[in-house]
Amino acid sequence: MQFSEDRLHIRRTWEDKEPLLKRLNRIEGQVRGLNQMIENDRYVGDEIQQASAIVAAVREVALMLIAQQLEKVAGSQRKDAREEMRAVLRLALPRCPDAQIADPRDLAQ
Repeated sequence: MQFSEDRLHIRRTWEDKEPLLKRLNRIEGQVRGLNQMIENDRYVGDEIQQASAIVAAVREVALMLIAQQLEKVAGSQRKDAREEMRAVLRLALPRCPDAQIADPRDLAQ
């Protein structure tokens, strides 16, 4: 965990990166599939189902990123690390008022 330009940067191991990259590669394939479906004038219900699967998969990647950051920040006593985590959560949960975003140390338990 390192701060650069007042932002928290996580140094991921290969074990941390691998599941993210596998999911992103799968999403890339899903997007290519949707592209082909549209080019081939497939049934719109199938296209919508594929698009929904892509959205869900991207959401899952975002949750994985948040989980990784929580693991790194939860034990930190640095106030700036906790504030950065709150900022990340606000990005992920834009409709959530600031008052409802807990301290990351509480979320990791």
